[in-house]
Amino acid sequence: MDKKGKYSYEYPRPAATTDNVIFGFDEGELKILLIQRCIEPFKGEWALPGGFMRMDEDAETCALRELKEETGVENAYIEQLYTFSAVNRDPRYRVISIAYYALVKLSAHPIQAGDDAGNARWFPLSEIPSLAFDHREIIATAIQRLKGKIRYQPVGFELLPEKFTLPELQRLYEVTL
Repeated sequence: MDKKGKYSYEYPRPAATTDNVIFGFDEGELKILLIQRCIEPFKGEWALPGGFMRMDEDAETCALRELKEETGVENAYIEQLYTFSAVNRDPRYRVISIAYYALVKLSAHPIQAGDDAGNARWFPLSEIPSLAFDHREIIATAIQRLKGKIRYQPVGFELLPEKFTLPELQRLYEVTL
């Protein structure tokens, strides 16, 4: 025990971050929200919105805060995707990231870059640029989860207008699967 009567251990402590994979459906295409980094490492490169967890917040609170700070997107329903913990995933030091994902209607979530993001933009899945860190792997994991989930849950309805046609619904499922 330390002097304050609390337990203290001499083990290395990795940093914890969150990353957000935000999918949107627009003009018959599935898109993903990315930010352009303003800071090193990977300054100027595209990345998922996310960042370091504060000592007074849980992972979901961090994910939602970072999403709002970097893109302006608020009130998104996010779900935990996976924990990424490869030893060398961040060139600074040992970082473990808890990834979240969401499906949003683009018209309901206008974006505006902020915090340490120089730009925020929707990219069609077919046009994803080179990405920082292991974010391509995180996106691939999210796409697999979305494909699996869409088979057993009606997840696409929040991406379509209130009134939609069957061909619009079919197109959403074709693009996703």
